[in-house]
Amino acid sequence: MSKKSPSENGAPVNKSDAIRDYLGTNPKANSKEVVAALGEKGIKVAPSLIYFVKSRASHAKRKARREQMAEGLSKSGVVTPVDLVIRVKNLANEVGGIKNLKKLVDVLAE
Repeated sequence: MSKKSPSENGAPVNKSDAIRDYLGTNPKANSKEVVAALGEKGIKVAPSLIYFVKSRASHAKRKARREQMAEGLSKSGVVTPVDLVIRVKNLANEVGGIKNLKKLVDVLAE
């Protein structure tokens, strides 16, 4: 759990949330800028915590992108690329071989 330090008014402040808030308004800020800006507000933050928060944010973005891709594949009816290859091979067998399937695709592409 994130450490909470007292702020100027004595209420606890979540350092990670403060970093996220600052980075939300200043996404290109480096760790020195974040430390300085939060220091002005009375929040002491280590650069390592800033790097950690940034890495977790990028991890969340990557995870969301992977889930979105998996959702798109499941909506198309294809679970894995292997299944897609098997379906194409079966279609090629139905139309008389890969050469005939390629001719059909070429005609459709025109």
